[in-house]
Amino acid sequence: MIVYPSLLINQLFIGDYRIMRNIFLLSVVSAVLMWSCGGAEKKSNFTARENIIVQQDDGSFMLKLDKADCYSSVDDPSANTAEWNVKITKPGRYNVWLSSATLDTLDLNYSNSVRITLADSQLEADPAIDRIVRNSDEVNYPYYRADSFMGSFYFPEPGEYNIQLISEKVISRELREKTNQLPDNTMLMSVILTPLTR
Repeated sequence: MIVYPSLLINQLFIGDYRIMRNIFLLSVVSAVLMWSCGGAEKKSNFTARENIIVQQDDGSFMLKLDKADCYSSVDDPSANTAEWNVKITKPGRYNVWLSSATLDTLDLNYSNSVRITLADSQLEADPAIDRIVRNSDEVNYPYYRADSFMGSFYFPEPGEYNIQLISEKVISRELREKTNQLPDNTMLMSVILTPLTR
């Protein structure tokens, strides 16, 4: 069998070329994936840091629905969700109140129970009117602000925490504008955390 050196060199070069091309393509794809994931991570960290709710002077938190990340569905409103990131500087136990704007001071008309979650702790209740706040700056006439006591959460140490609320009354502004949904007799406004004093 006669082997021509030029044919052998061509076969080696073509084989090496295919291998080099595959290595190059793999390197490019890997670099693009690492860059895009790293870019997304930096972007989400920036967004999360930008939207952190800090404690007010009296130690309480006002988690307003319009400041939350909202996920709303017309098809299954019972799973509508709002999320906030909070920065706790004073650890301890906090009472949790649900604040609603309502026309009816006898019944809030929530169809399902409301769930509020902090890590592994979950509060679930049918909101009742525990207190009416008259002349509240947060609502306009003819609405009244009604607060419902939900329970309490314990924050063991200072740091950032994620709080999630699930209710059919969580309606994102975009969804409300998209569907031209009129205001309800009861609208969820915020979650209020107040520190327990000893």
